[in-house]
Amino acid sequence: MEKISEHISYKEGVYSQTALRRGLKNKPNNKQLKCMIEIAELVFEPLREWVGGPIKINSFFRGKALNTAIGGSKTSQHMKGQAMDIDDTFGHKTNAEMYYYIKDNLVFDQMIWEFGDDLNPNWIHVSFVTHRKNRKRLTIAYKDKDGKSRYKHEAKSRTITGALSPTGI
Repeated sequence: MEKISEHISYKEGVYSQTALRRGLKNKPNNKQLKCMIEIAELVFEPLREWVGGPIKINSFFRGKALNTAIGGSKTSQHMKGQAMDIDDTFGHKTNAEMYYYIKDNLVFDQMIWEFGDDLNPNWIHVSFVTHRKNRKRLTIAYKDKDGKSRYKHEAKSRTITGALSPTGI
């Protein structure tokens, strides 16, 4: 397989510097690949059309060994091919603009405002499922005073702006 969707190559969907460095195989099975195609077609491609140019995919599929190697969650949707981390590296839209577009216009299971500040996350985690109803769950990732990653779930109707301030956490 060469393409997962019009704008995502198979190589891009499974690429990991950590996997290469550690000699880990990062190959999805047919079920995982099906999930990758679904999120690519139903979330990434409509977003890319709205953005009007390329969007960097920081992480898409992660096999169990790779997910463990990077310290990912044991229940990470990346391991099922249901999640991707995207970034505004190419400058067509900000991560915040993409976040709000997805929130207001697309179906998703979970979206995480990954670190950053009140105005823009460092990247966006977005997931999509087909085996149950997508939750449209909004989460903020932040570092606590000890530097540990923490996650706060947001109400669907609340905007993120101001949520990362000390009074918002």
